[in-house]
Amino acid sequence: MRMKVKDVMTTQVASVDASTPFKDVAEILIAHGVSAVPVVDDGRHVVGVVSEADLLRKEEFREQYYREGYRPPLRARLRHHLSLEGGRGRDKAYGDTAAELMTAPAVTIRPHASVVSAMRLMDEHGVKRLPVVDGDGVLEGIVSRRDLLKVFVRSDDDIAAEVREDILDDPFWAQPHDATATVTHGIVTLTGRMQHRSDAQLAARMTHRVNGVVDVIDKLEWTVDDTPVWKGR
Repeated sequence: MRMKVKDVMTTQVASVDASTPFKDVAEILIAHGVSAVPVVDDGRHVVGVVSEADLLRKEEFREQYYREGYRPPLRARLRHHLSLEGGRGRDKAYGDTAAELMTAPAVTIRPHASVVSAMRLMDEHGVKRLPVVDGDGVLEGIVSRRDLLKVFVRSDDDIAAEVREDILDDPFWAQPHDATATVTHGIVTLTGRMQHRSDAQLAARMTHRVNGVVDVIDKLEWTVDDTPVWKGR
């Protein structure tokens, strides 16, 4: 069974509203041990996200604004100038409330999205956590990189049982076989024989998609090679 965001997300979510002062946002981040919080309106709709990076802009450029001739570190200047937000970074440095500090629109995900989709979305946008919202954009939870790692802490016995019961023992296979699976540290080893080579290949691919599988060692044999033969010119 493919794990969904709803299976790993945190439902007790620290959030702020648009008028929350800078210091209060910082205290909430520290108190809850998180790197970002969603900003919600009166109906709990997510309107943005405030992260540690948003707050640190004020400190990062403070000297640039208030001390003549000061130049921030090269890394800070590059991040500032290459940012897709352009002048928005300078605005955040002056921000005093969540509305002025937040990144909007927020990158969100739905509870029934796959864990893989959440991983890809985080990687694409360079964020560490995603607010989880319903169809109307109402906050239901939050999913972090740490939450996504839960898919890899399943026991070997649990993974092996799923591979055997949901894949190898499924009546989907037209021909009987003696394929089986063993699991060590999340690595699945498939052994035995299947009737067709295409079936063996499909079983290996399906096993790769099981939550918690780190890798698959495919030692399956087959009786009939029914895969198409490529004929080059």
